[in-house]
Amino acid sequence: MTPRPTADPTIGDRIRARRLRRGWSIRYAASRAGVSHATWSRIERGRQAADNRFTLAEIAGALECSPAELAGAPVPAADRAAAAAQTAVHGIRRALVDADLTEPAAGAAPPVAGSARTLALADTLRQGCDYAGAARLLPELLAALHAAAAGPDRAAALRLLCDATFIASSVLRNLGHPADAWLGAERCRDAAEAADDPVLRGYAAYARASAAAACGSYDRALAVAGRAVDELRPHAGRPGGSEVLGSLMLVCAYAGRGDRRPDDSRAWSAEAEELARRTGETTALGMYFGPTNVGIWRIGIEADGGDPGLAAQIARATNPAGITAGFRQVFYYADTARALARIRGREREAVRYLLTAERLAPQHMHTSAVAQETTRALLERSRRTAAGSQLRGLCERMQVG
Repeated sequence: MTPRPTADPTIGDRIRARRLRRGWSIRYAASRAGVSHATWSRIERGRQAADNRFTLAEIAGALECSPAELAGAPVPAADRAAAAAQTAVHGIRRALVDADLTEPAAGAAPPVAGSARTLALADTLRQGCDYAGAARLLPELLAALHAAAAGPDRAAALRLLCDATFIASSVLRNLGHPADAWLGAERCRDAAEAADDPVLRGYAAYARASAAAACGSYDRALAVAGRAVDELRPHAGRPGGSEVLGSLMLVCAYAGRGDRRPDDSRAWSAEAEELARRTGETTALGMYFGPTNVGIWRIGIEADGGDPGLAAQIARATNPAGITAGFRQVFYYADTARALARIRGREREAVRYLLTAERLAPQHMHTSAVAQETTRALLERSRRTAAGSQLRGLCERMQVG
């Protein structure tokens, strides 16, 4: 009989191992993080889910590592697509390193029209959370656009390269590689600066701030996005300007809460909400800014910010169908599930939301450490009785035990 593989360490296991390597007590480590020693102990023992991004960032800061190092990059063995997406990360990383606009390209540039079609397909795959499909296209696409940016089609190539690096950053971030996502966002900024387009500069700032927040650098994310808001305001009337401006406000709201500035966070959310009332639902630059997206961001902010009841209340008032893209809908269901999992008596609803998120975007859910932690917490709680068949099936697919 083939032995069952040893389970990967949980986030709690990694936290404990790093703390013990430093010879720290739980009380000392928790004091460095600014969390209670009881919370730290429960997370280490797997009695409390480590699915709060703000708390995880505080613990990572105390342990002098990144949140991604504690979260790991979970890839269920049974999910071949998720595994393929992780395998493709190295190719994207190398292509981003090579796509330096200050250096000559290695090869000849293919026609820009063909690259535009490939880019559209890659973005469609990303928006459907098919990270493996998008990742297969990105290395060659980045190389082609880098080469084209030095030729007669430079203006068009730079705009396409801005989009391609933005997509690469988004894919890498959602696969659990935030430092690589920062590299992609930096390349996006390079292309936007070369194109000399204020809207694209704001677009690149959104990518940089999102990557910084994923690294747990909320102060940096807030600085990048806040500065970009000020620079973009005079250009909000340009095509895509208001949509990028509103999206930057949402990043400021999220990063502000992570940086322990709740009043500033609420002010940014309110401004984004007011702008969304004026723009309505939009699709410009694939940002999907509008009332629905504002609601989805607010659910995530409150789920991480410690008010699951308010997150659930916002979820009831938000219809995710207002956005057709799976890469935004999945956050509605996954973040609402995280909130419901923390409310006693609403565990069944949480499982339903997790299952819906998985149906929408299996690759996203199967590579999300946060989703795994929520699932693990629900399983631990259900063991006192008998776990439902749906939850057991989800745990098997996510390799949570």
